[in-house]
Amino acid sequence: MSQFSSAFTAASSVSLPPPSFYVSVSKRSFIYCCSSSQSTTTVVNGKFDGKIVERDEIRFGLPSKGRMAGDTLDLLKDCQLSVKQVNPRQYVAQIPQLSNVEVWFQRPKDIVRKLLSGDLDLGIVGLDTVSEYGRGDEDLIIVHDALKYGDCRLSLAIPKYGIFENINSLKELAQMPRWTIDRPLRVATGFTYLGPKFMQENGLKHVIFSTADGALEAAPAMGIADAILDLVSSGTTLRENNLKEIEGGVVLESQAVLVASRKALIQRKGALDTTHEILERFEAHLRAADQFMVTANMRGSSAEEVAERVLSQPSLSGLQVRPHSISSSLQA
Repeated sequence: MSQFSSAFTAASSVSLPPPSFYVSVSKRSFIYCCSSSQSTTTVVNGKFDGKIVERDEIRFGLPSKGRMAGDTLDLLKDCQLSVKQVNPRQYVAQIPQLSNVEVWFQRPKDIVRKLLSGDLDLGIVGLDTVSEYGRGDEDLIIVHDALKYGDCRLSLAIPKYGIFENINSLKELAQMPRWTIDRPLRVATGFTYLGPKFMQENGLKHVIFSTADGALEAAPAMGIADAILDLVSSGTTLRENNLKEIEGGVVLESQAVLVASRKALIQRKGALDTTHEILERFEAHLRAADQFMVTANMRGSSAEEVAERVLSQPSLSGLQVRPHSISSSLQA
């Protein structure tokens, strides 16, 4: 097991270490709106009450749509965890290998919100979603921070033309004299928490954000924004719309993560053990992803000799073989 197992040991003693991905931010009051009628969680000064909702099952939130939804199901299948839906239109499912787990398909941002409200105990989402909607809440624990899919980055992009033609870094953008209280830098984004926080931390004082969810790349060309802050994978869409990323403009690197409610791990019966089993399956699969097993039937007086013969085969010459891992019937 990796360093992630330490979180579980700590959780059992109610003294969890702070998650490594959190950054220090100023406290602000905010309220999440959750539609579940089963939650008795209350909100006080923007923070959820500390008690979990009473129920027997452990609720596991998975993305309901999009590429991450399919990739998440593929990961679980590769880990011998099959998600069974009676009807593909239903939002609830089961994992037969984990009898106490109930799967709920939700929008990624709702997974984070319902982890905080107590309606879910575990979830898989992108780190960008946890960071944007979790807002540094200490009840969220990143159990596994690298599930090896959903890779992207939250990045600032500006036009390649006009006043930005020779601007290639965040520092140069911040030093442009045109940004004032009366004429601030206009940024279109769906990340209304991470965006302002990033700008403030990097010294851009005169910035205004407009909220948008899709087709952000068109905003500068339409004249409604000077820049955009959005998720980028390959960068092809930016280039096709005459936009460019700039040095220092990446807010965070993101991929799929396994996240849990701290309160659920501590208070809900079976949650810690179940999370530990899921984590072990993920770790085993991810570690084995780049490994190969070669079965050979050949004579040899020792494991080292067999290894040497294996490596002498042209088709296997690029492999690294550990002699102590070779199991063979040594023949005279």
